[in-house]
Amino acid sequence: MKRLSFDEGAALLRDADLLELGRLADEARKELHPEGVVTFVIDRNINYSNICTCKCSFCAFYRSVDDKDAYVMDKDTLRQKIEETKALGGTQILLQGGLHPDLPIEFYEDMLRFMKELGVWVHGFSAPEVHHIAKLSGLSVEQAIKRLTAAGLDSIPGAGAEILIDEERKKISPNKISVDKWLAVMDTAHKLGMKTTATMMFKKEDGPEKIIEHLDRIRKQQDSSGGFTAFIPWPFQPDNTELGGGHVTAVEYLRVLAISRLYLDNVPNIQVSWVTQGPKTGQTALYFGGNDFGSLMIEENVVAACGASFRMSVDEIKNTIDRAGFRPAQRDMEYNILRYLD
Repeated sequence: MKRLSFDEGAALLRDADLLELGRLADEARKELHPEGVVTFVIDRNINYSNICTCKCSFCAFYRSVDDKDAYVMDKDTLRQKIEETKALGGTQILLQGGLHPDLPIEFYEDMLRFMKELGVWVHGFSAPEVHHIAKLSGLSVEQAIKRLTAAGLDSIPGAGAEILIDEERKKISPNKISVDKWLAVMDTAHKLGMKTTATMMFKKEDGPEKIIEHLDRIRKQQDSSGGFTAFIPWPFQPDNTELGGGHVTAVEYLRVLAISRLYLDNVPNIQVSWVTQGPKTGQTALYFGGNDFGSLMIEENVVAACGASFRMSVDEIKNTIDRAGFRPAQRDMEYNILRYLD
C-alpha cells in the first residue's frame, strides 16, 4: 500500500465511510500480521509517587508535595505489588510517577535495582519523567538513560506525548516538555538500543489535521530511529479533570484507531484501548487495525481517576479475543510471544 500523505490522511479521517475506513485498516493489519494472532501483556501499572509539579489540566491523579494524600511508595509496598503481579502470571511492571521536585537520579537507580532483583521487566517512566530526572540531576538525557538502564530500566512507555503540537500542549499541559524534547528523549533511547512505545491522547475537539500532525511526527521519528514497538491512541477521559470537555464516542475512537494503522506504516503494532472504551469496542477495534489488546492492567490509577472503570481478567481477555476470531497470545514488551492461550 502506498504511503499516505498528510492531506490524504486528514481527508480519510474526516470524510471516509466508517466501514470503508475500517476495511482499509483491517487490510493493512493483515499485511503486517497475517497469522491472525492478537497479543496482550500481563502487567501492573505501579505509580511510585503521585507528586507532580506538571499539574496538567487533564489529570485528576497528581498531588502537590504538601497535600495530605501525597506519597512516595516504600519498598515493602513495591515488593508486595510486584509479587502479586508475578503470582498472576505477570512479567512486566509499568512504572510511572510524576515530576517530583526533589528526587535525584540516585533514588530512581535504587528503586530500579530493587525491582530487578525481584525478576520483572521494568517498562518505566515517560519522556517527561526522564527529561525531568536528567535536568534535576544535572545530566544530559543520554547520561540519564544510560544510568537508568544500568540500574535496570528495560524500556520507556510513550506517556506524556498527549498531542504532539506545541500550541495544544501549552493549553492543556503548559509545564510539560515541548514536542521536540519529547521526541529527543525517544530518539536518544532508540539510538542507545532501547525500545519504547508511542501514544496519543486525543480530545473530542481535536480535528483531523491535529490527529494527523501527531501521527506524522511519530512516523518521521520512526523513520529516523526505528525504536517504537507499538502505538497506542487513547481518548481523553474528561471526568474529574480541570480541563473537562466531551467524551469521545466509540465511532470517533474507531476512526482514529483506523487512521493510526493506515498512517503509521512503519510502526508494527497498534494497541486497542479497552481500558477507556470497554471490551466490546476493544473487540471491534481488532477489525479497525488493532492487533494488540494492551495489558491486563492488574492495577491502573491515573485513567481510573478520570472516570474510566473497565476491568478484565486474563480469561475475559482471552475469550474476547477468541470470540472476535483471533488467536490470543501473551507477549512481552518487545512483542515476543510467551505463550498461546488456545
